[in-house]
Amino acid sequence: MYTSIQEFVQEWNQEAGSTQKIMDALTDGSLQQMVSTDDRSLGRIGWHIVTSTPGMLKEFGINVALVENEGTVPTSAKTIADAFRKVSADTVEAVQQQWTDDSLTEMKDVFGMKMPKAVTLNLLIKHVIHHRGQMTVLMRQAGLQVPGVYGPAREEWSQMGMEAPAI
Repeated sequence: MYTSIQEFVQEWNQEAGSTQKIMDALTDGSLQQMVSTDDRSLGRIGWHIVTSTPGMLKEFGINVALVENEGTVPTSAKTIADAFRKVSADTVEAVQQQWTDDSLTEMKDVFGMKMPKAVTLNLLIKHVIHHRGQMTVLMRQAGLQVPGVYGPAREEWSQMGMEAPAI
């Protein structure tokens, strides 16, 4: 649990930066990649991350602008990536302006559960990470190179002069 806004900002910036790398690697053609017709497309998952971030912040009691045209998934990968870049910066700014270190221990009703505000911020980050993982699988299926997030991706090992692990 975060004990300071700065702890959250530091982790948010790290995780949002990794998510931004994934968003920036999308192509317009890859946005329709799906596991099945019953599931979200790659573009829809990316757009969900973009639009649900301010939605979750609102649920937590943080005032932040919602994304314009949130109900329509863009057909441009750049539009999705640029929108996440803005949402990410807005998230940091809103949390820093509206909450304090002391307020992180205050309890909040969120999605029918009571939890400290610090936990809500951690929930936000975990939500982004969860969907980012889904995106990387669909990116591979779409034939895209996936950027490394917590270490080198398969293709990045050779750029480091090393062989990718077999397992």
